[in-house]
Amino acid sequence: MQILFYFIIVVHVIVCLFLIGVVLIQQGRSADLAGAFGGQGSQTAFGPRAAANVLTRLTTWSAVIFMITSISLTILYERSVQSHSVLDDTKPISAPAKPGK
Repeated sequence: MQILFYFIIVVHVIVCLFLIGVVLIQQGRSADLAGAFGGQGSQTAFGPRAAANVLTRLTTWSAVIFMITSISLTILYERSVQSHSVLDDTKPISAPAKPGK
């Protein structure tokens, strides 16, 4: 069980770094120099659609893998921990005595 946990941690960290890189590579909408002056021009000859589709798909799949590994790590951690509550080791507090008349 521990080997699977550590393997998912390694995959999770790699996917996190890849997701950060893919998001930072993407250009925003009209992010080139012409976009600053209101133009809708592009820096590529054939348009930015082909690169945008690949980066969008990479972002989508890496986000899906990130979510799956996050949920898997949560489930594996909960199964490996013996105590599920912080209050399991505490003693119950008795109610204070009512003053008599």
